[in-house]
Amino acid sequence: MRLRLSQQEFKRRRKEFFERIESKGLEGACFFGPTAVFYLTGFPFLATERPVAVAITPEDRVVLFVPRLEGEHAKEEVPDAEVRTYPEYPGEKHPLEQFKDILAEIGLADKPLAADGDGYSSGQGYRGPKLSTLVSGKVTLAGEIVEEIRMIKSVEEIELIRESARWGNLAHVLLQQYSRPGYTENEISMRASLEATLAMVKTLGKGYQPGGSGGATASAGFRGQIGKNSALPHAITINAVLKEGDVLVTGAGSRVFGYGSELERTMFVGEPSSEQRKWFNLMVEVQDIAFEAIKPGRKCSEVDRAVRAFYDKYQIWEMWRHHVGHALGLLGHEAPFFDIGDDTVIKPGMVFSVEPGLYINGFGGFRHSDTLVVTDDGISMITYYPRDLESMVCH
Repeated sequence: MRLRLSQQEFKRRRKEFFERIESKGLEGACFFGPTAVFYLTGFPFLATERPVAVAITPEDRVVLFVPRLEGEHAKEEVPDAEVRTYPEYPGEKHPLEQFKDILAEIGLADKPLAADGDGYSSGQGYRGPKLSTLVSGKVTLAGEIVEEIRMIKSVEEIELIRESARWGNLAHVLLQQYSRPGYTENEISMRASLEATLAMVKTLGKGYQPGGSGGATASAGFRGQIGKNSALPHAITINAVLKEGDVLVTGAGSRVFGYGSELERTMFVGEPSSEQRKWFNLMVEVQDIAFEAIKPGRKCSEVDRAVRAFYDKYQIWEMWRHHVGHALGLLGHEAPFFDIGDDTVIKPGMVFSVEPGLYINGFGGFRHSDTLVVTDDGISMITYYPRDLESMVCH
């Protein structure tokens, strides 16, 4: 399979973006954020004090403005862009003052512009002028337009997400295999993640790259959701030692050219008790309710309402902690959300996690999460790890 997006894919995205802003009277675009820059150009970078920007004209002239240390990298990743570099930040002349000159050169300095922010921003010591002070044309914040385009995944994107799920699945197989009493969560997670990553890199070969900001390729772990702490949906790793009877809530995935998937399971160290079985089976039931509610043409809020009816039926609202799920792709959490307050219409090509859970303080948490894509008549599962109770027992 193809392990990266084509240049045609990026051109399509930029074309769609300009079609959307044309009605707003905007005649150019500037982007500074890593997600928007990558989505529109394919250039991944580490956001530091050194600003990065891309300027795009309606004729699809793409000028990528990067620090000198990113010059070769940018030319390699985005061959159809004009790459301009500056020496260093803050430098004798501020980088954004140099970007101002580039905007004037390509005819955007006096045009109404769309942007994802009024200049570059970073929590790593960056200071600089606003974009609106550098140009004479009006700057309109339009980052939500890119976010809306990202909601519908292309065939190329879905293929990358499916490939991500394959290696997240392997990482989870290994995680379950190594989940035994007496071992710490970190040693189990690191062993499973390393073995899955090595297999992934060896199998996919030289054409593979994680994309985005890099980092772990395939990984699986617990993030502290062990024993009674599994009742904390966003627990923090405490390097707990697994013991017989523990409830485990897991997470696994991988990155393929910036795209990820989400796989989570509830497992047990040894045979589960009757009480654990009861809550596990109810958790699977409510996830099935969510799956059934996801149809193109419905609203995201309707999925959450269907799940909320389940909590009403069993009178277990004290076990509720969060909405049903969220979109994902380049980011682990993206819009739209399966939430009672999100009336976004579900459309084919949207990719979601589905993860309603039950959380009992002092006892344990019960949550599966699966990734799926919306089709013309329903859903297609992307993750495929077993969901039944007997498959979730670690012997």
